[in-house]
Amino acid sequence: MVTLTEVEDEHFQSSQAEHDLDEDDFTDTDSEISNESDFDPTNETFAERLYALRDIIPPTTRGWVSSHVSSISSKAWSVLSFSGKGAWVITTSALFFGVPFALSFAQEQQLTAMEQEYNMRQQGSELLTAGADQGTTAEKVGSALGSNPAKPSL
Repeated sequence: MVTLTEVEDEHFQSSQAEHDLDEDDFTDTDSEISNESDFDPTNETFAERLYALRDIIPPTTRGWVSSHVSSISSKAWSVLSFSGKGAWVITTSALFFGVPFALSFAQEQQLTAMEQEYNMRQQGSELLTAGADQGTTAEKVGSALGSNPAKPSL
């Protein structure tokens, strides 16, 4: 079985009368009170100062602020996540549909340009051959009349 034994603190066993009552800096504890402090505010970071302020704000207010901050951060995360997924869908759709369309459109433009060049060459050759045909026709007409306009008579 367990036996409980009461152990008294030595400080409480001695009476107050034993201490010199004439001392001005008498305390109940054995520690010394000092006006000098080891605290150096230049070594304290901003985060540590904010953390120290948590005791000033009541727990209910801290809970309310914490719940609102977590709610806002979760909504912001959802919006950013949805935006990222939407941007991914739009980008991949543009790549899958836009690039082949752009390539076929460029090929169609090239084919149209080639057809126009061919038609221009065709028309140019028709003009050249038409001029040559007209010259031979003029010679035929001139020979039929008895004079050769291509060869001047002297």
